[in-house]
Amino acid sequence: MSVPPGGSTAADNPPEAVRGFWPAGTPDTTGTVPVLSRSAHDRDHLGRSLEDPTRGRPVRVLTVDERRAVPVRETEGGPELVWDEQPTLPLGAVYLGEAGGVPYAAVRGERALTVNGRPVDLWTGLREVGSELGDLDAGLLAEAVGILEWHERARFSPLSGAPTTIERAGWVQRDPVTGAELFPRTDPAVIMLVHDGGDRCVLGRQAVWPPGRFSILAGFVEPGESAEGAVAREVAEEVGLQVTDVRYVSSQPWPFPQSLMLGFTARLDGDDTLRLDPTEIEEARWWTRDELRSGRGPEALPPPVSIARHIIDRWVAGELS
Repeated sequence: MSVPPGGSTAADNPPEAVRGFWPAGTPDTTGTVPVLSRSAHDRDHLGRSLEDPTRGRPVRVLTVDERRAVPVRETEGGPELVWDEQPTLPLGAVYLGEAGGVPYAAVRGERALTVNGRPVDLWTGLREVGSELGDLDAGLLAEAVGILEWHERARFSPLSGAPTTIERAGWVQRDPVTGAELFPRTDPAVIMLVHDGGDRCVLGRQAVWPPGRFSILAGFVEPGESAEGAVAREVAEEVGLQVTDVRYVSSQPWPFPQSLMLGFTARLDGDDTLRLDPTEIEEARWWTRDELRSGRGPEALPPPVSIARHIIDRWVAGELS
């Protein structure tokens, strides 16, 4: 199954408008989990049912514009989100949870040079800044983008077509005709590093990517299919290989708009000849660990913000097999 351009995409498939976020020479990933899987706040699901989920406390509100960009300021310790301090939860804001006794929320809004008197250095997105943010900001931003995208794309009930009403601090939409509760949707997608059981792995590229950019394979899980089944099917469809020993590595949210990337490795089973589906893969080849480690591999690999890069780096380091 191909990934729709500009739609709910895998981390290694930036649309045309954000190709610059995938430059050559990006640093290796660090840490034991993908960078967008980090979190340091309590989502406080019970608080969502309260009339005032902030419980009377001042709330920090993040503005997310129509292009998914947020206000950021540069500090000596790295970039930080610029939060708007409000005495109460603003109308239309979605409650994100709390950390250190402080409630957090997100709302759609317009760009500005300041936020409640605090200067903004730039407006940028999760793709560009996610790997540089601290755990708290990274987790809150991924949540904020994902839930607001759901609201943008689910304004009408799929059951009756009627405009929905918002409940539970932004975490439920109700169909006013049927009374049904509608919850945020997440689309599972698999992303997998195929290796030969030794020192080689497959990297491919789509025609819409900039020249020289390669990544591991990916695709969406189909109805009635397991994640492991999706791995085997997608590999066969995209590069014509049969695989076995499918092993789960880690997962990462990718809210563009609503994917959850499930990372795997898979071992070649049989013939290593690559037979490409030209509608999905323009070029693919086997690369060795030494080529990737020494810089003699592709011109550019996925950026550190992606789970694709996390898996590649772990495999090159010998941590995955």
